[in-house]
Amino acid sequence: MRTDGCDPLAALVAQPASGSAESVRKEVDAVFTDRRDAGVRLAERLRGLLGTENVMVLGLPRGGVPVAFEVAAALGAPLDVIVVRKLGVPFQPEVGFGAIGEGGVRLVNREVVRLANLTEAEMTEVEERERAELLRRARRFRGDRPLADLTGRTVIVVDDGIATGGTARAACQIARARGASRVVLAVPVGAQETVASLRKVADEVVCLRTPEDFYAIGAWYADFAQTTDEEVVELLARVAPPATGHEEKMMGAAPPGFTGEVLVEAGEVRLPGRLVIPDEAGGVVVFVHGSGSGRNSPRNRYVAATLNRAGLGTLLFDLLTAEEEADRRNVFDIGLLAERLVRVTGWLRDQPQAAGLPVGYFGASTGAAAALRAAAEPGNEIAAVVSRGGRPDLAGPRLDAVRAATLLIVGGDDEAVLDLNRAAQRRLRCENLLQVVPGATHLFEERGTLETAAALARDWFTAHFGPPMS
Repeated sequence: MRTDGCDPLAALVAQPASGSAESVRKEVDAVFTDRRDAGVRLAERLRGLLGTENVMVLGLPRGGVPVAFEVAAALGAPLDVIVVRKLGVPFQPEVGFGAIGEGGVRLVNREVVRLANLTEAEMTEVEERERAELLRRARRFRGDRPLADLTGRTVIVVDDGIATGGTARAACQIARARGASRVVLAVPVGAQETVASLRKVADEVVCLRTPEDFYAIGAWYADFAQTTDEEVVELLARVAPPATGHEEKMMGAAPPGFTGEVLVEAGEVRLPGRLVIPDEAGGVVVFVHGSGSGRNSPRNRYVAATLNRAGLGTLLFDLLTAEEEADRRNVFDIGLLAERLVRVTGWLRDQPQAAGLPVGYFGASTGAAAALRAAAEPGNEIAAVVSRGGRPDLAGPRLDAVRAATLLIVGGDDEAVLDLNRAAQRRLRCENLLQVVPGATHLFEERGTLETAAALARDWFTAHFGPPMS
């Protein structure tokens, strides 16, 4: 921590506009009765989206949910919460070095990391603490309902107001990372400079009031009582997102063949998964996710649907049990993950729906290292491996033993990972190719980049799934 009075992080802390409560209260027309009133007024401004297909309203808990409820009701759109947690610099928590969201989404501002001189250990400690709180809140608000799929959707992120904008900014970025094609940020009131800055992360920002004397969000409400967890749960239950509908539109109806939830036997544990084997499938791809993700990852589900439409089978499963995930050492234990993957592959080959089909691996982040290490195991015949934003370098000394045709897909703006992939490619002795997706960062959240990665994976697997191996 710097003590010379010249902290470079200070400039990164946004400040809301100032003013007095008395001056704000003079603008009577700008004061909302309560959050319900604010939501009704906000919905009127958003009526241009009425009838638009694939709209999803996401409220920031807790105060943003009553506002979002009115917007969702007026638009006839499903409502859900978007739970995000800021990753704060340990010695200056108001400065965020990143954010995390459900579905394993993780965003990191490398410039802040550099300025704060953060170590991986410090970042991991913060993330573990915040992810535990994120999961607690998500379970509290959503219960057993599945995480809404945002792929290809117009997503309206709603809060009750914006001061510094840190949470709203993270929510917009998380929504984009989860596959939203268009992000609209909608709030009743916000500080002028903050609202203007948020136009960089949202396709559109709708704000009813941007007063010069902002003071505080609560100053613009006659009733700004704290929203309780119970109120959030009750509102979500009244306008719950449908269990089906959008997912079928975006992912396409399940192809003719076998589609089902399965329990994958992997030694002493049984892991939940989803197996899709189209009729006359040309092969089956096992998805190996990275740290903090799972079988419900929206990005992997999108890629899996792309493969299914091309006549390829897919298996998405959780690599670790919930208890195992609680120990972060397991998440980064490539040896453990690779061994687990080999066992899962054996289980898959024993399934009648997949009998005789060539098998491939699709790995992301640390999952790519596990996929390559498993593909190098003697007797584990894998036809092809695709790594998206992966860390093949973590496969260790087994990298040069990989026999499966390997495609490395890396974002052009993911510079550090791109360098690691180039170095790893030089160690591969199998057929291999490095494909760089221009403009993409690590999570392929930029418009069109995930589609490009999915198409590259589809073409690679299709080209390398020949007759079943003997």
